[in-house]
Amino acid sequence: MTSVLVLGGTGWLSAHVAREWIGAAASVTCLARGGRPAPHGAELVVADRADPDAYAALADEDWDEVVDISSDPAFVASAVAALADRAAHWTYVSSLSVYADSDVESADESATLLDPARPGDEYDYGRAKVAAEASVRAALGDRAAIVRPGLIVGPGDPSDRFGYWVSRFAEAGDGPVLTPETQGRSAQIIDVRDLAAFLVELGEEGWTGVVNAIGDPMPLGDLLADARAAAGHTGEVVSADDTWLLAHDVQHWMGARSLPLWLPADMHGFSNRANVVYRNANGSFRPLAETLADTLADERERGLERERRAGLSREDELALIAAAQ
Repeated sequence: MTSVLVLGGTGWLSAHVAREWIGAAASVTCLARGGRPAPHGAELVVADRADPDAYAALADEDWDEVVDISSDPAFVASAVAALADRAAHWTYVSSLSVYADSDVESADESATLLDPARPGDEYDYGRAKVAAEASVRAALGDRAAIVRPGLIVGPGDPSDRFGYWVSRFAEAGDGPVLTPETQGRSAQIIDVRDLAAFLVELGEEGWTGVVNAIGDPMPLGDLLADARAAAGHTGEVVSADDTWLLAHDVQHWMGARSLPLWLPADMHGFSNRANVVYRNANGSFRPLAETLADTLADERERGLERERRAGLSREDELALIAAAQ
């Protein structure tokens, strides 16, 4: 039986990965801080990765596959130091945020990376992932797969970015919804379930190398139109240009008072990365309509009007629409 260690396994993506491995008849162990259960069928080892002895309980185990998604370079470095010699294959889930340039379209895995984060630096997600990748490469060499997803979406997404749109269109009903102007803007996504299945396939095959795990670029306007259709929205769509939105303190991409998925005009390469390696490695994409439908169902269950980690509150949105008209 394949033995798999998932560093994490109780969060969103890592739990999907653990469940996929369990479905593949693997023996799965999850190492996490606790507070949340591991997926049914997995063993949970409770440990804090900030603890120097975090991996002591695993010191005598050998692993066919280790999966890590951490963005803390120190955690990744300590994990490979403790476990690399006992792992036949290691999959590190990095990010498309590692790339230095966001204005070049169709850039592939050979594109220039950011400078790696150093101890004591102010935290920067992209640079942290670069440093973590370097630790994995140094320790594992040709036994490692470095996977760089872009925007991960689907039901249960804790970031609230993708789900904002289908949720807001559903909440608005026949009322107005504010969007950015989408001309010339694009989006790239990958469903968390497709990504998890891909990570398991890489582990089963012992695939090594670097891969951008992301869907095909699509016009942002098309994605929003599909989200609107999935939600059955019949109200007015009010678009505002970048200058107006920024002047009214609306933020790009994510976070409070933002319009999710909306990027600065000079970052057109960020959502136009090449995915040829992913396709050639049998990476798959489920239909966008399925992802939207499942995300909307999840959003309804969690509450369309709940406080969110990304997007505008409905109250702020209506005030902005009134100001724009």
